[in-house]
Amino acid sequence: MERKTLITSTRNLAQLFATLEVKEASPQYSLDLAWPNSHNISVSIKRDDLLHPIISGNKWRKLKYSLAQILGSKTLHIVSFGGGFSNHLHALGFCCHRLNIRFTAIVRGDYSANPSPMLHDLQMWQTDIQYVNKITYQQRESPAYLTLLQQQYPNALIIPEGGSNKLALQGVAEIISELDQHYDYIIAPVASGGTLAGLIKATAHSATHILGIAALKGQGYLEEHVQALLPQTYQHWAICHDYHFGGYAKRSNELVDFCNDFYRQTRIEIEPIYSGKLMYAVKDLINRNYFNKGSRLLILHTGGLQGSRAIGQRASIL
Repeated sequence: MERKTLITSTRNLAQLFATLEVKEASPQYSLDLAWPNSHNISVSIKRDDLLHPIISGNKWRKLKYSLAQILGSKTLHIVSFGGGFSNHLHALGFCCHRLNIRFTAIVRGDYSANPSPMLHDLQMWQTDIQYVNKITYQQRESPAYLTLLQQQYPNALIIPEGGSNKLALQGVAEIISELDQHYDYIIAPVASGGTLAGLIKATAHSATHILGIAALKGQGYLEEHVQALLPQTYQHWAICHDYHFGGYAKRSNELVDFCNDFYRQTRIEIEPIYSGKLMYAVKDLINRNYFNKGSRLLILHTGGLQGSRAIGQRASIL
């Protein structure tokens, strides 16, 4: 039975790669940055944003095994959660459309009168979009609410906000197996916690320190969210909360200018929601001598570039 399950899983993964045309690994290379104190350390980047133009970066890593699981089931239906600009919902909607899986997106706020570009795409991909108010959305992790959803959508696979479930950790862990050298620090943005948890678990027996850069206000909450995804307590990680610029999707002119300057220097596109805050934080931490001299840093570009297409749009309050 175990061998049959393995064969089925391998077949499903092969179908995913063939249908979605996702690259199996992302490139990594050194960055030559003219940042203060950067001569004291080695900085590299792993370009998960290049895995796919739509299923970008950590979204593919976190969704990969959930999608493989449902391909082997009898009922092809996924339910998940996100805001009107959710990279997760956007990536998942594209996958479900290409794989002929029914998709129900539960969206916080009412964008029906003014859909975001991401919601326009979901509509084009025949997603069943359900707008809910703030109170209802806050129940998205409540067992009672999830039971009601499961009754409403029998046999559907319910994937948490951001795709951060136990299967996500398995996909994210593959980042570590792709590395060609040891790094003292791996640095990634944090929102729903799945990417950081996957990196933490995969480096549990190494000397690598995992550093998360919070993309939203959530000191304490984010740590609890990450720990809840882990099978045990680990000590080799931390989250820095100094660079959220006021909250999720909040940004300053300084941050936007930084993103533009970074692109001019490196030809690597970043945005002010996730990757821009990540890069800004790394530059500032290097300048403040946060890292020991000689440290080897790996910055994980988790994609999400499409999420900045319409920053400034807001949902009406239901």
